[in-house]
Amino acid sequence: MLTWLSRTSLDFPPLDKALHDPNGLLAAGGDLSAERLVQAYRHGCFPWFQDGQPILWWSPDPRTVLFPDELHVSRSLRKTLRQGRFQVSFDQDFTAVIANCAAPRAYADGTWITDSMQAAYLKLFQQGFAHSVEVRDNGELVGGLYGLAMGRLFFGESMFSRADNASKVGFVHLVEHLKAAGFVLIDCQMPTDHLHSLGARAIARASFADYLQRYLDQPNSATWMCQQGVC
Repeated sequence: MLTWLSRTSLDFPPLDKALHDPNGLLAAGGDLSAERLVQAYRHGCFPWFQDGQPILWWSPDPRTVLFPDELHVSRSLRKTLRQGRFQVSFDQDFTAVIANCAAPRAYADGTWITDSMQAAYLKLFQQGFAHSVEVRDNGELVGGLYGLAMGRLFFGESMFSRADNASKVGFVHLVEHLKAAGFVLIDCQMPTDHLHSLGARAIARASFADYLQRYLDQPNSATWMCQQGVC
C-alpha cells in the first residue's frame, strides 16, 4: 500500500516498502520544502512527478550509480576534451541550467522539472546543497547538469545538451572534481544509455542505503562557487 505523506512530518517509510510496480514508488504527497528534500535524499529517495500529479517519491531497486574510479571516457569524448572547445564552470548560473534541463525535448512528452521543482532546487542551491555545472561554447550556454552534494555523495538530477558531447564534457569535469574532493559515489537514479556509456551501473537498493549510512556525514574537500559567496 502506498504511503501518503503529511505536511507536518518529514518522515518517509522504510525503503523496502517501495512498490515493485511501478518500480520504486515509495510515497506520495508532502511538499517540496528544502527540509523535506534534504531528508528525502538522506533517506534514499527523490521526487519525480509531472504537472497534475501529486508529489511522488521514488527509491528504485536496483539503483543506477557511478563510482568516480569507473568513469569511462570514450576515444571520441577524450578527443573533444583535448580540443578544449568547451569552457566548464561550477555554480555560475544554476537558474539557467535547471531551466534548460526543464525545457521541452523532442524525445519526451512534458517535463518532470516543474516550476515548483525549479523553485525548490533553487532554494537548495542558495542553501549550499545543490550545485550546477555550466558548459559554454564561446560564451553561449550549450550544456550543463545539476544535483546535490552531501557528505561524500553526489546526487545527480538532470542534464541537458545543445551541442554534441556538451553534457558529457560537463559530467567528466564534475566527476574529476568530485573524485579529487574525496567523493565515493554519484547517484544517477535511473538507467539510461547515456549514463551507461559513461560508466554508470546498477547496484542493489540495500547497497545504496549502505553507502548513505557510511558516507552522508563524512566531510569532503570540494570547493564550490557558492561557498565563496558567488551564489
